[in-house]
Formats: sequence, C-alpha cells, structure tokens
Amino acid sequence: MCGIVGYIGNNNASEILINGLKRLEYRGYDSSGIAVIVNGKVEITKKEGRIKNLEDCLDTNNISNIGIGHTRWATHGGATENNAHPHKVGSVTIVHNGIIENYEELKTDLVKKGYEFKSSTDTEIACALFDSLYQDNKDKLEVLKKANKTLKGSYAFGIIFDDDQNIYAMRKDSPLIIGVGENENFIASDVPAIVNYTNKYILLEKNEYAIINQNDISIYNDDSSKINKEVLVYDGDIEVAMKKGYDHFMIKEINDEPDVFKDLLNQFNANDIEKLVKKMPKLNQYDSITIIGCGSAYHAGLVGKVLIEKYANIPVNVEIASEYRYKNNFNSKNSLSILISQSGETADTLAALRKDKEKNIDTLGIINTVSSSIAREANDVLYIKAGPEISVATTKAYSAQVLMLELIALVIGYQNKTISKKTANDIIASFQELGDLVKDVINKTDECKKIAQQVYEKNNIFFIGRQIDYSLCMEGSLKLKEISYIHSEAYAAGELKHGTISLIEERTPVFAIVTDLEIEEKTISNIKEVKARGANVIFITNDEVSKKYEKSDFYNTKFVTLNKNEFINPLLTATAMQLIAYYVAKEKGLDIDKPRNLAKSVTVE
Repeated sequence: MCGIVGYIGNNNASEILINGLKRLEYRGYDSSGIAVIVNGKVEITKKEGRIKNLEDCLDTNNISNIGIGHTRWATHGGATENNAHPHKVGSVTIVHNGIIENYEELKTDLVKKGYEFKSSTDTEIACALFDSLYQDNKDKLEVLKKANKTLKGSYAFGIIFDDDQNIYAMRKDSPLIIGVGENENFIASDVPAIVNYTNKYILLEKNEYAIINQNDISIYNDDSSKINKEVLVYDGDIEVAMKKGYDHFMIKEINDEPDVFKDLLNQFNANDIEKLVKKMPKLNQYDSITIIGCGSAYHAGLVGKVLIEKYANIPVNVEIASEYRYKNNFNSKNSLSILISQSGETADTLAALRKDKEKNIDTLGIINTVSSSIAREANDVLYIKAGPEISVATTKAYSAQVLMLELIALVIGYQNKTISKKTANDIIASFQELGDLVKDVINKTDECKKIAQQVYEKNNIFFIGRQIDYSLCMEGSLKLKEISYIHSEAYAAGELKHGTISLIEERTPVFAIVTDLEIEEKTISNIKEVKARGANVIFITNDEVSKKYEKSDFYNTKFVTLNKNEFINPLLTATAMQLIAYYVAKEKGLDIDKPRNLAKSVTVE
C-alpha cells in the first residue's frame, strides 16, 4: 500500500516521478504528490484523487533534477490534499509507505518542542521527528539511525533535506528498492516504477539506510557500517503489464491466464510425475501442512486443501494470516507452512512466516514477485511466474496459485503412494489442454454479459457450493463484491437451512457452483431449496452435470464449462467467475482496475 518513487540525475525529475507514480497507482490512489528541488528550494505539489489530477496542475517551468513522489492509500487521516504526501517539516521533506504505530506518543513530545501539525497523518509526525533529530545533530546518517530506533511500526522512507542534493532512504518491513542507472539513480516501492529507465536495482533490506546521488549509492547497516549490495537485474517484460488494447487491466490479465499456466508448467519442464518430483522441494517429509494467506491467496489455499487432503492424504489447515499471527498455533515440528502472496510483501503473511521461523517450522513461499521479502526469507520458494498484475482484483495470480497447489497435491500424493504413477501422469497430461480450455471460457463473453445484466442492479447476491465448489464460491463472491460494490456472501450449501436461507427473497441472485461430481446431488437439492423460495439461480457447472439436468427447472440461467478432472475444473470455474464479476462492474460503469478503498499490495496491518 502506498507507492514511493524518487529520482536524482540529469533529466526532468517531475516527469520521471509522474511516470513512476502512474506505474505504482495500483498501490493506492486516494491522493498523490511530488517534491522537487528548484533553485535550491523544495517545491511541493499534491492533489487529492488520481495522479492525473496531480499531473494536470504541475508547473512545467519547475525544472528539477532531484525529487521524491508518492501515491497514497489512506490509513491515518482521510483522503484529502492536506493529508497527501510529501510532508515537509522544518528542513526535512519525506514520503512514506507504512504505518507509525507510536505516532501519538511522538506527537505529544514534539508538540512540547514547539512543533505544529497541519495534517492528520502519522507521516507528518515522523517528518517532524526527523527534523527534530536533525536540529540536534547534522549528521544525516545518524539522524536516520536514531529515527529507526525511535519509530515503531512498518515503514519505507524517501527523504530530502533543504541543504543537501542527495536522496536518503531507509526501510523497516515495507518494501523499497534503489534503481541503478547511468548518471542517474532512483528509489521506488516496486520495479515497474523505474523499468522504463533501468532494469538494474538493489533491494534495500530491513534496517538499512541509503544515501543516493546521481553517480553513487552508499548503503549502510544498522551499525553505520558501509556495505556492498548485489545489483540485481529485472528480466521481466514490462509490456506484459500494459493493457495491449484491452479496456481494463483486469480483462487483459484474465486473457493472460492461458500463457501464465503454460509458463508455470514449463518452468518444471515436466511431462511425467517423476520429473515433477525432482523439480519440487522435498514435500513428503511432512505429516501436516498449514497454508497461510490473505484474501484471494487464502481462497486459493482452500482449494489446495481439498485436493491435497484427497490426493495426498495428509491434514491441511488453512489460516487467514492476520488471525494466525496472533493466535496459539499447534504446528508440529514435522509440519510445513505454505505462505501464499502475489507481492511477497503482504504484511500479515510476512509476519506469520517470521513467527513460524522462530519456532523452526519449515516454510515454503508461493510467490509471484521475485526476490520479495517472503521469497527471500522462506526456506523454499515456488514462483508462479504470472508476470506483473496491475488490476487490484487478482485474477491470473490467484489462478496460478491454485495451479501450483495442485502440482503440490500431485507430488505429495505420488510420493505417499496415495495416487498411482498412471493417475498422476494422466492429470499432468491434461494440463496440456488447460490453456485452450480457459480460452474457451474466455470466449463465452455473451453468456457472461447476459448474467451481468441480470444481477448488476441487485443489492445482495449469494454463492453456494460444497467442498471444492464452496472454496470457489468464496473467491467468486470476493471478486464480485470488491469491484462491483454489491454485497455478496458465500455459504456452504449444506448450511443454508441453519439460518442463511431466511435471507432469500423473490429474485435474489444465487450463484450455485456444481463441479464436484461426488456430491452433486446434495448441492442440487440445496439449489432447489433456494429456487423454491424465489431465488434467481445462476447455475455454474460443467457439461456432464448440465446434461443430467437439461430438462430441470431449478435454475434460471447457466454457465457451462467442459468437464475434465478435479484439477482442471476449478481453474475453468475460477475464470468464469472472474469474467462475470468483470462484466457486472463494467455494466455499472465502475473503475474496475482501481476499486474504491482498495490497493494492490497490502504492506500494512
């Protein structure tokens, strides 16, 4: 959450900062601002709302070669121009990603020293702390070090001082990179902000500080010792992150899924189970698994749980990271924790990882972003290789996470001899069809639009299913509510009679997912119950189930995918639900890629 960018070099800082912020807008878009040094003076421009508002009001005559910028997801203080970053107090100007937990205590002390505050943010208080320390000691590195020991919470800072022509940076938990160019250098929350200018970067680690000018980058640890850092090279294709003619990133990223699945499978270069086993970590050494994630990553874990327990025959617990980190957890020493995060920086998931590592529990990250915090700190990592995902509502990353968990289920099942080599290889062979099958779903645009037109004006929507279908309902409901703003809930179909069915009124939309052939009849009975009470049932199923009930009247509309197996079917259903959510939001004319109050990378609690 929140995006930071900074530039120092020979080119127009304002233009580079705006371009960088546009690439980071997925991290927050409540307000934005830049600070540049013009003729030795810091000039700050900031605006409420989207970066376009900021861009439109910039003074193009303010040519500068150094500056910092910020796009905000509001935490402390409303989404106002006054609360927008950068903040300037005394001789110090900062941009900040994170949360200062002890800001009230610090504010009390700073007010006693004569500081007055214009905003409601924790960031302005941090800025005043920097200035207060600077007035006492002009050694800027020492100022950063003392501030780091005083501040509590998570943060990444970009800092400029009035009497200096450097950019200073420091971080604790929140991500920050330093871009390495020729006669110019950068700071940013993420690589896409700088990739138009350089593909070389340095990862700033926790409790490290940097002094950056156009020709030099000096990095220090918490002991003030200068350290050498590896310069990494980003080898991704930034064009993958561009819309390529699509109306929104979300629909473009859904259309990316066939290639994402292909790339994920190709990294294992496996056409049989024994080759796949060799490419995976040693997974059969564990007697239980805990899957930890937030939002869609948690929902991917629910799908993984069903398949791992069924095919590998070991218990799997799925935990919401924000709950897991604060509760007593009874993992055995022979348990594996799987941490799922697209960004690899999700604050609660990272905290859960560190909690488990303190207990010497083995950890495996399923991550999209290479060299992210979770990827670096986990004992093992599996990359989903989904490429940049810009839309706040995840699609291709979620689906790739599910596919990775399916591969894990196959590997452990084969190693534990709970599935045969033939069964495993048949499933692996079916993955070769996956891309084409997903394309078939994507091509059902008219059917998705028809469903969207039925539900987009409704206030309440329900999803019902059992077993793996219930797990898919959880994600389908989340996808719909987060981009359409329609209240939506997912329920286990068998629980309807225990209270939920009282909410069904005439024409209430109910999405009923049936792909699990073993319990289809049970779910069909539940669907009939809501239909009898006037529900508008949208039946999401496969061709085999559909044929059985061709002449039935328990549904109003249906969306049919092909029936393949328990590994392929969930991925096809997930794509269908993503598309339906997209067209519902489009029917309502909403900002699909940037839904209100949400940001892409949740790096604060």
